[in-house]
Amino acid sequence: MKILAINPGSTSTKIAIFEDTKEIFTKNIKHSVDDLKEFSNIFEQYDFREKVILEEIKKEGFEISSLGAVVGRGGLLKPIKGGVYKVNQLMIDDLKAAKMGEHASNLGAPIAKEIAKAAGEGVEAFIVDPVVVDEMEDFARISGMPELPRMSIFHALNQKAVARRHAKSKGLKYEDMNLIVAHLGGGVSVGAHKKGQAVDVNNALNGDGPFSPERSGGVPAGQLVKMCFSGKYEMSDIMKKLKGNGGLVAYLGTNDAYEVEKRVAAGDKEAELVYKSMAYQISKEIGALSAVLEGKVDGILLTGGVAYDKTFVNWVRERVSFIAEVTAYPGEDEMSALAEGCFYGIKGEIAVREYV
Repeated sequence: MKILAINPGSTSTKIAIFEDTKEIFTKNIKHSVDDLKEFSNIFEQYDFREKVILEEIKKEGFEISSLGAVVGRGGLLKPIKGGVYKVNQLMIDDLKAAKMGEHASNLGAPIAKEIAKAAGEGVEAFIVDPVVVDEMEDFARISGMPELPRMSIFHALNQKAVARRHAKSKGLKYEDMNLIVAHLGGGVSVGAHKKGQAVDVNNALNGDGPFSPERSGGVPAGQLVKMCFSGKYEMSDIMKKLKGNGGLVAYLGTNDAYEVEKRVAAGDKEAELVYKSMAYQISKEIGALSAVLEGKVDGILLTGGVAYDKTFVNWVRERVSFIAEVTAYPGEDEMSALAEGCFYGIKGEIAVREYV
C-alpha cells in the first residue's frame, strides 16, 4: 500500500511516499517569503500548498490514483487522546476557524482529505498523534495554583512512535507496557506512558520540566515574579527568556547541542557543567515519572536530536538505569511516524478514532 505523508511547516512542506512503512520518496519543498507574502492567514495557503505537493508528486512519476491512504500532520485541534484519526468535516472546520490557534500544521488534515478524495473511492485521509494530545490523569493537572493548571504540550508524534517501535521490538504492544520517553530536541519533553496513555508530561513549550537547548524549563517562581515586576523587562522579553533564549542559549550562546558537544570534547569546563546539568535535570524528571508509574517501568527511551550524542545519553543512563533499561532512538523522523501510525491504523493494530 502506498501512503502519502504531508507535514506542512511555516516555510516548507515536507512530503514522503511509503510502501507500507518503507520510505520510497521524500522531498522538503521550501517556500520563500515571496511565495507566502500574499496570504494574510495560514488557511489562505491551502490551494498554493496543495498545488505544489501535486506538482512535486507528478514530477517524480507517481500517480495519485496509486495511493492507498494519505496522512497529514495534525494541527491545533481541541485536546484529544492520542492515536489515529480519520479526517472528518468537523476537524477541517475547527482547523479552518483556527479555534486553538494559527499554525502551518493546520493545513495537514484538509490537504490530506482533498488529495485522498482525488485518489479515488475508498482512499481515506488520517492524522496521527497531533501536538494537542492530552491523556493526563487528573492528579497531573493540579499545579498548586487553581488558575494555573498543568497542561499537556509535548512531542506526542515522536514520543508515541518511538514507544510503539520499542514495544514491537520486544514482541509486545505499546498498550501492554509502562514506558518513560524523553524527547531531547530544541525543547525537552519527558512523558510517562502507562499502558498506551501519556498520563503525565511536562509542558515542553512555556516553562516546565528540564531546560533544553533553547527553553528555560521550570525556573524558581518567586524569582521569576520579581524579574517580571522589576521594570526592566516587557512581557515579550520574559516569554523570549522562557522559549527561544533560555537553556543552552542563555548560558552558552548557542542552541546547537552538537556545537556544545564539541566544546565539551575540547575541554571547555563551563560548557561541560551546563550540558551535564541539562542531563541532570532530564534524569530528575525521569526519576519523578518513575513515581507516577509506581516504580513499574518497563523501559526508558531517549529520542530527539540530542540522543545522537552518546556521551550525553550515558550521563542520563548512569543516573536512571537503576529504574529500567535505557534505550536510545536518536532523531525525530516525523514522516515515518505519520506513515507508521497510518499503516498500523488501517491494519487494525492501532484503533482509529473519530474526531467529535
